[in-house]
Amino acid sequence: MITRIYRYFKEGMETKMKITYILPAIGKKPGKKYIGTWKMEPLTMAVLKALTPREIETEFFDDRIELINYETQTDLVCITVETYTAKRSYGIAKRFRERGIPVVLGGYHVTLCPEEAQEYCDSVIVGNGETVWKEMLDDAQQGRLKPVYQGGIGEYDVTPDKSIFEGKKYLPVSLVETGRGCCHSCEFCSISKFYCSRYYCRDHKLIAEDIRRSEHKYTFLVDDNLVANRENAMGIFREIEPFKIKWAGQGTLSMARDEELLKAMKKSGCEIILIGFESLNKENLKQMNKSFNYALGERDELVKRIHDAGIGIYATFVFGYDNDDERTVEEAVAFAKKHNFYTAAFNHLLPFPNTPLYHRLKQDDRLLYDKWWLQEDYNYGELAFRPKQLSPEKLSQLCHDARKEFASPKTVLSRGFASLGRTSPLLWGLFWGMNLRLGEEVDQKMNVPIGENLDELPK
Repeated sequence: MITRIYRYFKEGMETKMKITYILPAIGKKPGKKYIGTWKMEPLTMAVLKALTPREIETEFFDDRIELINYETQTDLVCITVETYTAKRSYGIAKRFRERGIPVVLGGYHVTLCPEEAQEYCDSVIVGNGETVWKEMLDDAQQGRLKPVYQGGIGEYDVTPDKSIFEGKKYLPVSLVETGRGCCHSCEFCSISKFYCSRYYCRDHKLIAEDIRRSEHKYTFLVDDNLVANRENAMGIFREIEPFKIKWAGQGTLSMARDEELLKAMKKSGCEIILIGFESLNKENLKQMNKSFNYALGERDELVKRIHDAGIGIYATFVFGYDNDDERTVEEAVAFAKKHNFYTAAFNHLLPFPNTPLYHRLKQDDRLLYDKWWLQEDYNYGELAFRPKQLSPEKLSQLCHDARKEFASPKTVLSRGFASLGRTSPLLWGLFWGMNLRLGEEVDQKMNVPIGENLDELPK
């Protein structure tokens, strides 16, 4: 089948090119609602929209909240791929390619696995797409897509065009990008691998412009480590302070050692900061190349400093390292309950492709699947490797039980009252909404079939 691009190229017709953007879902349980907290606005799509010349027609299907129209008349399909959505992305690409429509794949997973992705599409974008997007579009219009476009890593001075979200219902939180990458080299981290353990700052004026355009009173500053560069972070806080927004972001426990930084964060509107504690075990932290968390000193005191500054903590923990057993999971839950964290995540370790963790487990013959993200019958919440001290099934269950315990009504109530003393009254409703929803979603997230039910209408 000859696509519109090639037909217009051959016939010289004056017709607009049309691009279809697609954000795949992880997977869907038949007849079940898609996970509510997985419905954040997809900032990547707004960036691509901003990069696309106005004379090119665009449409966007968010697979999480709507059906994809596989019969749409379009010239090019562009899909952003994460590891969790890779299987589904490839299935979607196949449907369009069967109609003769070229497909371009990009995103973190494509950069980590470019050879794999090339098997399922006409062209891949490796790295950030900002520097090669125009070249790719020009080539597509001429019917000569290259197999690979090598994008940059740090370049992204673009103001997202969120008009592409019109008519779609996302969580009432505006996403504003402040930086990319991280200066650390944690063994399990795909972001560290993607950005080669470097941090890239975004222009503060562009950050301010995004906030100025925001339609919501809550903002999430999209940044893998907001405090990676102290000078840059302080500049961001000064820039956004006049907007009087309430924001959340991601940082590290090290910021608790800097009283001036904490004060500036709070003054600029920070209410919640996500911190990856990952483990309370010294040997685990050493193995994951995150010894700096242990070297910081007394965790309890550092947590107290952040709370005393009026900032709530979203704590994350990961289990599956060689010193993990039932006791380490119990200790993490007890630690989280002791400090009445705003919320917390208790996750099992997952070997993302091409990370040091993946290569180590593969070398030790501990992977259950060579490519778990493409494995038939693989479900969200399952392990993809053999831990040393627990069975995969046992660790999965322990993580599930930890989430349920932390989301129990008694624990949520205790954490809620603690939160009321730290955060703004504007955040009280958000606390109850978030934590009650997280409690409901513990079971919903378990065993979501990766990549399945392509035609299942989300609720």
